[in-house]
Amino acid sequence: MKPTTREWVKKAENDFKVASQILRRRKDVVPDAACFFCQQCVEKYLKAHLLEAGIAFPRTHDLLQLLNVCTQLQPSWSAYAKVVDAMSDYAVDFRYPGHAATLREAKMALKHCRTLRGEVRRVLGIKS
Repeated sequence: MKPTTREWVKKAENDFKVASQILRRRKDVVPDAACFFCQQCVEKYLKAHLLEAGIAFPRTHDLLQLLNVCTQLQPSWSAYAKVVDAMSDYAVDFRYPGHAATLREAKMALKHCRTLRGEVRRVLGIKS
C-alpha cells in the first residue's frame, strides 16, 4: 500500500473511532457529531481507495460523487449510492443550525459507515 494511502486510512480510522465512541456513551450523546465523523470516515476511505488505484479525485465532501468514481473499479458499490448520498449531508448541513440528527440516524450512519469501511478495507487488503 502506498504511504499516502496509509495516511488516509489512518485518518479514516480515527474518524471511525470517534463516531463509535460518541455512540457508546450512555449520557450526552451528540448525534450530529457521530454522523459527521461517519461521513468523514467514508469520505476518507473512498479517497484512499482511489488514491491507491492511481485515480485522481475531486476535492469534495460529496460521497456520491466519490462513489461514482469508485464504481469504475468496483461496480457492485453502486448499490451504496442511496446510502452515501444521504450521508453527504452530514459533512456540512448538520454542522450548522437548522439541521439536527437523531440518535436513530446516528446509529444508522454508523452501521452504513461500518459496512462501507469494511468494503474498502477488503479491497485494500486490510484485515478487519
